[in-house]
This record gives sequence, C-alpha cells and structure tokens, in this order.
Amino acid sequence: MSSHIVGYPRIGPKRELKFALESFWDGKTSVDDLQNVAANLRRSIWKYMANVGIKYIPSNTFSYYDQMLDTTAMLGAVPSRYGWESGEVGFDVYFSMARGNASVPAMEMTKWFDTNYHYIVPELGPHVKFSYASHKAVEEFKEAKALGIDTVPVLIGPMTYLLLSKPAKDVDKSFCLLSLIDKILPVYKEVLADLKSAGARWIQFDEPILVMDLDSNQLQAFSDAYSHMESSLAGLNVLVATYFADVPAEAYKALTSLKCVTGFGFDLVRGLETLDLIKVDFPRGKLLFAGVVDGRNIWANDLSASLKTLQTLEDIVGKEKVVVSTSCSLLHTAVDLVNEIKLDKELKSWLAFAAQKVVEVNALARSFSGIKDEALFASNSMRQASRRSSPRVTNATIKHNVAAVMKSDHRRSAKVNVRLQAQQKKLNLPALPTTTIGSFPQTTELRRIRREFKARKISEIDYVQAIKVEFEKVVKLQEELGIDVLVHGEAERNDMVEYFGEQLSGFAFTSNGWVQSYGSRCVKPPIIYGDVSRPKAMTVFWSSMAQKMTQRPMKGMLTGPVTILNWSFVRNDQPRYETCFQIALAIKDEVKDLEKAGITVIQIDEAALREGLPLRRSEQELYLDWAVHAFRITNCDVLNTTQIHTHMCYSNFNDIINSIINMDADVITIENSRSDEKLLSVFHEGVKYSAGIGPGVYDIHSPRIPSAEEIAERINKMLAVLDSKVLWVNPDCGLKTRNYSEVKSALSNMVDAAKLIRSQLNKS
Repeated sequence: MSSHIVGYPRIGPKRELKFALESFWDGKTSVDDLQNVAANLRRSIWKYMANVGIKYIPSNTFSYYDQMLDTTAMLGAVPSRYGWESGEVGFDVYFSMARGNASVPAMEMTKWFDTNYHYIVPELGPHVKFSYASHKAVEEFKEAKALGIDTVPVLIGPMTYLLLSKPAKDVDKSFCLLSLIDKILPVYKEVLADLKSAGARWIQFDEPILVMDLDSNQLQAFSDAYSHMESSLAGLNVLVATYFADVPAEAYKALTSLKCVTGFGFDLVRGLETLDLIKVDFPRGKLLFAGVVDGRNIWANDLSASLKTLQTLEDIVGKEKVVVSTSCSLLHTAVDLVNEIKLDKELKSWLAFAAQKVVEVNALARSFSGIKDEALFASNSMRQASRRSSPRVTNATIKHNVAAVMKSDHRRSAKVNVRLQAQQKKLNLPALPTTTIGSFPQTTELRRIRREFKARKISEIDYVQAIKVEFEKVVKLQEELGIDVLVHGEAERNDMVEYFGEQLSGFAFTSNGWVQSYGSRCVKPPIIYGDVSRPKAMTVFWSSMAQKMTQRPMKGMLTGPVTILNWSFVRNDQPRYETCFQIALAIKDEVKDLEKAGITVIQIDEAALREGLPLRRSEQELYLDWAVHAFRITNCDVLNTTQIHTHMCYSNFNDIINSIINMDADVITIENSRSDEKLLSVFHEGVKYSAGIGPGVYDIHSPRIPSAEEIAERINKMLAVLDSKVLWVNPDCGLKTRNYSEVKSALSNMVDAAKLIRSQLNKS
C-alpha cells in the first residue's frame, strides 16, 4: 500500500503561523517564539500523516513566506541591496527580501501559476554568486527523523526555479536565465549530499514548469540538468512531481526518459490528457505517483471513480508501481473540516479539507491494495448522490438567464473616448487625478466591531453608527490629503470576495477555512455550491452614506465576477464560465442600483483576471473570451456619464493587454511599482491604450514609504509612454494591510508628487 502527499497547509488550523509572523514583525515576540510555533506546526503535520498511514510524507514544504523564497535563500541568490554577503541567510535578510524594509524595497511578488498563492520572484543575472546559504531542507528532515518519521524532502526543481525568475534590474531583459543552470546545480548537489548524509532515502523535485509550453531548448536543458545531477542522486530514490495541468507530450517524453528518476508525479484531476500519454508509454519499472485527489478544491473525492482510474493505471504499470497521491500540494485548500461547526450537515457532507484529503488518499491506497473500507465507500457514494440531486444546487430560472446572456456581446453603446469626455464634464477632475484602490487600514477596533455584530453582541443600529464613524474618518483624511476621487475604505467588509458571497445565493462560508495567499496573508474563500443570484442590494446603502459625506466623487466598490470566481472554491459539476456568468448578472443588478442611487464612479475589481488564465496557450483564448465578456455584462447598460473603473494586481499582464483593452473599462488601476514598471514596457512596444489608466506608483505590501520625489520619478516614466489626459495616480493595491501612519505619509507623498508633475505640465 503506497500513499503520498505532495505538500500540506502550513498556516495551522487556527492561523497560528499568521499570528506568530505578525507578532514577530511587530517586535512583540522573539525569533525563538516564532521558531517554536513553526516547529509545533511542522511536527503536528508529520505526526498526523504518519498516524493516518501515509507512506511518503513530505518535509521542507513548511515555509515562513514561500518556497521560491526559501530556494533563493538556499542558493544564496540574495540581491545586493539587502547587504548580505555570505553565511546562512537569516530572518532579517529573508523577510527584507519578502517585505522590504525602511531603506530598500521588497522583491517582486506574483502569482504561483494559476493559483491565488503568491511567490517572491528571484532576481538573477550573470553576476550572481550562488552558494549553499540555507540548510533548511536538511534541518527539517533531521527534525522529522528525530520524531521517528522518515520524510521525503521537497525541493523546487532547478528548471522551475530559473524559469520563474527574472533578470535583475541592472541586467538586460533578454538575458537567458537558463544560462545559469550550471551555476546553481553545484548548490543542489551540496544539498543532496547533505540530505544523504542525514539518512534521506527519497528526494522530491517539484517541476510544475513542465506543464507550460516549453520549447525544445528548454526541454533539453531540463534533461541535461538532471543528467548532470545523476551521480549526486545515486543512492537516492528520486520523485519528480508536476501539477496544475496536463504535461505536454514533448515534456512528458523528456521527463519519463530521465534515467536517474524513480517515480513521476502527475496531476490527474486537472491533467486528464496526461492519462492518455501514460496509457501509450510509461517507462517500465518506474513508480507512478497518481494525483487523483484534488489538492485545489474542497469537494469530497468520488472514491469509486478514483479507484477506477487507479485500476486503469494498474493495467498499464502494475499494481505495485502505482502510488496514490494528491494532485498537488494541499497548501491551496483549507486545513480541517473538523473546525467547521456552523456549516449545515448536508453541505458539510459534500466537502473534504486537507486533513480529510489525507484520509481519502490513504483510503484509496488501502482499497487499491485489496483492503477496502466498504462502509466508507458506501457513505462516500451516498454523499456524492446527495450533492447531485439536492434542490439547493440548481435553479432553472438562473440557468435560463445565463443561456440568454450568451447570445449578446454586451458592449456599451458609446466608444470610450466619447464616454470619457462626458464623464469629465460631470466630474471635472484635474490632470493626473489621484485615487486609492478601495480599502483603508483594517484596525483591531474595526475587526472587533464586525466580529461583535456578527456574533449579535451589538445591535444593527450601533454597528451602522460605528461604520459611519469609520467612513467619516477615512473621507476626512482623503479630503485633507487632497485626493480627487474618494473611497469609503470598506470598513463594513472583512474580505472583498467573502463580503459579496455572503449576500449572494449559492454561496456558503466557513468559520476557519483559511488558505495562505502569501506570508501571513490568509484568505477564507467562499464555497460556490449552487446557482448564483442576488436576492437584494449589497452595497448601495453604504455607498450612498459615504457619498453624502463629501462633494467629491465617491467610488462604489464592487468585486468583479471573474475575481469572485477565481477566489472561491468553485463547484465542479458545471463549466466555470456558467458560474461566472451567473455572478456577472448578479453584479450587473448591483451596478444598476448604484447608478440609480447617484454613484457616478463605480469600481468593479478584477484583480484575479490574469490568475485564472490557463497555463497552456491553446486554452487561453477561450478563457479570456468568456472572462472579458463576463466583466462587460456587469456594466453594459450604464450611462455614458457613469465612470467604470477596474483594478488588477500582482500578475504579469503584458501578455493579455489586448484582452484588458477589450474589457472596455473607462479607467483601469493596475499593479506596476513592485514589478519594476514591467507593465510600462508594453506601451514602449507600441500598444495604444486610450482609456484611463493608473499604473501603481508605490507598493502597498511593503512598510517602506516612498518619497514624493521617487513617486514623481515614476509618474514621469509613465508619461513617457502614456498621455497625461488618461493617466491616473494611485497605489498598487488596497491599503488594508498597512497602518494609518504609513498610509498618511505615503498618500501625502503621492498627492504631492501628482501636484508637482501637474505644475510642470502646466508650464510646458
């Protein structure tokens, strides 16, 4: 009986790691305190998997921020601005790379493939002197071994690490990152030698980059890299794991041709076509780690269906060569369903979080080996049938409305240049108008108020009054700073997706279904279990209240359908685009009501549009077509004078710029500063953007406060490729993760910079 887990959530069932990190960053606790919390979490995870019966238990999947940053530390690839020269990379350098500090900015952060998890992007070049600078992998292996648990140390593979990196700021953008392969392999070899000396028998290389469209040169470099490590891998069993999509035929051939590898891991949930490749040709004598349990969603596995898949694989590779596994790391799902005491019994029976998925893997492995738990399988079949037949899942009217939507293109009646002229007459904004993205700091007091209202410890009247006071504070601050288009700060909502999902039909919410997004940032994705509609207005009351506090335009703040979809646990019993169109129709109703209430600027955030882009180019056009269409549905009927904004952040947008233009928003605010103005390169290349655009002028995920001069320099870079008539000035993202002293200083400098450039424009 062989079972394997690719990786496991590290935040803890009650977000223990999040609170330990934040307390450490705030100087309230010591390094020892942080390390003790982390060690307790790691050990509890290893012990749990061992007790369930998992054979191949991963180690080195625990991280204080993310595994790519861990690999950067392991390779000693620390950018020079952090002042590190040699020795072990400590917490001060590690967290400075992730978050920046008072004197230097953080490294770029972007999405991990098509997930809502983020990683810190390595900055590389020919000048980097790689060295073995973090012994975390071997230390965690020894820690588990001391508990009597033999683990499989997991490393980000050299190909994935290099191809997810970027040339450093002073390096030509055409620099070939793969040219560094011979420089990093010696460090990998040192790590392998260390692990072997510590008694490791297995090593897992995560190479999810293999699911991408790699060319022949890249695939040859992959083959060469593992060939060069062959002598160092001698004496170890080697697993190369891929996940998130099908492995293309050429990559599959390169992977399965490796001589030094013992087993190959495939995602057989999102990579069904890989199964066809396995049927045609799988190397004899190798282990197949079959990822049949979904690591990215929260639905209970259909055990009977998975068992059939495993039996199909048995006919191809032999029973003894099949290892039951998760499709990817369980990092992307919630921790434990046991912690959910408020979900109703029926819905809860349809779900499986990480802890339950470990049990599913083990149950499948036992059944596959001939020890089938008949009661468990019978119960699972009943739960699957219950979900399929439940009346709460399907609504015929909603399905009819979605079918009708697909017959129209949903474009606004006037072109964007006509609309912008009409909006300017009404809004009378200055050149380079300033705004923020939506949220303001979420203080401890604010969280307490929301928590007590939810627990019915304070009345609705008291709650509304408290939120009103917070709105007034935020509005007053923005007016004092001189910001042109205001926001109310979103004091009434803890999370942008959760807030809307709570008011839409077809959604359910967990109490402790937290998932790590990056570092200490955790989100609690809603569960979309049924057809979606809007029973009543969701934001009109609050937006109208805020607009009455000021003569300046006040944004109505909404989350777009694609982002709600991509930041939720989505039902897997119908195409994703159908669910997205249902959400779009609900948001459309809200937009209409905001406009009727006199809100003239409405922001519909699509922060996760790029995140949902399929990893394979052949599938991307279809996704972009329906995703962009869904956004247009939300606002196709508004007046020309109503200004529609959208916002996107922390992804690479250059390759989808034409789809962004096709969204036909009046203004888009978009992350730019943390990625070294990467976005601006697309305009240097000749792309014309005639709508309003606000590339972010400073990174809100870092505590560092940029000066007015630094921001003005950024604005001037933007003006080199964008017309001053369409340029907006704004931060990269919302401000909820910052404190008020940081926000006041940064926004003050931002407004000063905008005024400085305006005066220069007036003189020219």
